[in-house]
Amino acid sequence: MIRPAPAGDLVERFAVRLALAVESRTAISSLTGEHEFTVDAAYDIQDTVLARAEAAGETIVAAKLGLTSRAKQEQMGVSEALYGWLTDRHRLDPGQSLDSGLLIQPRAEPEIALITSCDLEGPVGLHDVLSATAAVAPALDILDSRFAGYSFTLADVVADNCSAGAFLVGNPVPLGSIDLALVGCVFEKNGEIVGTAAGAAVLGHPAAAVAWFVRKLAERGHGLPAGSLVLPGALTGAVPIGPGDSVVASFGRIGSVELSVT
Repeated sequence: MIRPAPAGDLVERFAVRLALAVESRTAISSLTGEHEFTVDAAYDIQDTVLARAEAAGETIVAAKLGLTSRAKQEQMGVSEALYGWLTDRHRLDPGQSLDSGLLIQPRAEPEIALITSCDLEGPVGLHDVLSATAAVAPALDILDSRFAGYSFTLADVVADNCSAGAFLVGNPVPLGSIDLALVGCVFEKNGEIVGTAAGAAVLGHPAAAVAWFVRKLAERGHGLPAGSLVLPGALTGAVPIGPGDSVVASFGRIGSVELSVT
């Protein structure tokens, strides 16, 4: 029988468990298997994990969204996306390879990153986000769930900072007249196509996903400042990667980004 725990104790205990899993690169069982908790409590756990990272010298440099695909939401039996944060520890520079030994079970997925030019807060919509978007860029999001076999509930993955592992962003280009919903993506692993999609795979439009994110932040009393980098969600499914692999994400009118794994 699962024993209840006071909310504050649960948040701290689970945050420490996740932080230790990251540090030791060891997969753990789901947190909700021990004690069920709400998604709101999961964001409290996520905040505590990030606070520990910042106290250790890390700096938040980007936001990442997950479950922004309708198909993925249906697969998980949820009706809402989720978000997490990326720090300078997660960032890869162009040409830099990914050391898979620093992660537990990495998977890669292609995204269209957005860079904001002004503050966003409150009940914003798609067009508000587009007006505030200075540039877009090809990107790769490297997932690394701390839960064995990627077996988790929505609350688990929120607490686990949206499975943040690493990320790589290519050269930004001005948004201009680019219709992000129509931008095509070809995703390759080791020279073979493993996925194709368009920007509309992300909640109908990547900017719609960012608008959802800003509204969600408002629920917790926060906004998205100018100059923010946001990875709004994957266009295709994620693929496992390991030593010797390479992945390339190519986007119409935006460019491409490539990553090698050691």
